[in-house]
Amino acid sequence: MTTPQLAAARDLYDTLAAEGDVAGPTVSRAALDALEEADLNGLMVPKEAGGKGLPLVDVVDVYEEVSQADGSIGWCHFATDVTTTFFAAYLPDDGVAEVFADGVPSMAGQFAPNGTAAVDGDTLVVSGDYQFGSGIDHADWAGAGVLTTPTDGTDAEYLFVSLPVAQAELQGNWDVLGLQATASYDYRLNDVRVPRRRSFDFFNPTIHRGGPRYALGVLPLTAAGHAGWALGVTRRALDELAGVASIARMGAASSLGESERFLFEYGQLEGRWRAGRAWVHEVVAAAEAEAEAAGSITPRTANLVREACRHVNQGGADIARQAYLLAGTRALRDGPLQRAFRDLHAGSQHFFASPSAAIDLARTLLAGE
Repeated sequence: MTTPQLAAARDLYDTLAAEGDVAGPTVSRAALDALEEADLNGLMVPKEAGGKGLPLVDVVDVYEEVSQADGSIGWCHFATDVTTTFFAAYLPDDGVAEVFADGVPSMAGQFAPNGTAAVDGDTLVVSGDYQFGSGIDHADWAGAGVLTTPTDGTDAEYLFVSLPVAQAELQGNWDVLGLQATASYDYRLNDVRVPRRRSFDFFNPTIHRGGPRYALGVLPLTAAGHAGWALGVTRRALDELAGVASIARMGAASSLGESERFLFEYGQLEGRWRAGRAWVHEVVAAAEAEAEAAGSITPRTANLVREACRHVNQGGADIARQAYLLAGTRALRDGPLQRAFRDLHAGSQHFFASPSAAIDLARTLLAGE
């Protein structure tokens, strides 16, 4: 189904692809403005907070389309959207009134519990060192994962906090193989005072707005974003491979497209991509339907979403590697296929592409959950 947002993303393909071709160390302002002007921000964000609140399969499709144009642009687009979604759905009303005062903001950050928060009444005093703040150089707000340090004998809380990005010290340190234009900088927080109204509990977030779909929680919602990104960049790698089919490699009697080996490999890679995409659609739709019906999802459903995400990320890196080898020296030079190869291999190192998803799924299946 083609939604207005998906159609708008397709119309932006040439613009975003051109921006990706000339990108420096960060996604260009022109690319970000193009996404804003096409009304493609806030796709997953609840309508009550000013977002689109689209069905999750539709959100995944738009992430895929944007990422097909360029991996770094697509990465910052989905990461910002998913991060903003958490705070839109789970902050109390007074917190949302502050963070969303000027409309849907751009938010970025790392949410592993790399920091601590001392509790001072209704204020959290946050310190920590963070990495991978994708898009933080363009963001309005930064986010961070923290563990509280209670002094009264109670258990620590694992919270997500939000703060104006000016209160974070950007450290740079983004000299990497792939996703080079995401500017996923390290950043530091030093005794930043964050009102508790701008935080929520990672393990037990309260859904203040948006409805049951946000009962999926942080991990499955993020996994859906990563899956859409991987599908889009892998699609670009396959399209670029098709573009060299008319080329004859040195010493060959015919073009690649006339070689049965090439035809077999290309057809097999296309089938793998389509199978992965179908599975992502299946599990994301099923998870949302389950949440709508029951108000929550089971660990099995959550782990199926996570494993589908891992599957297409690791599978995408493998498809890109095979495409790189089949394309020969055309992929050796700088260009979209080489960039897709590098971006997918960078993405395959992320937690959401790690073995833990398959391990957790296997445990729930064996336990009959």
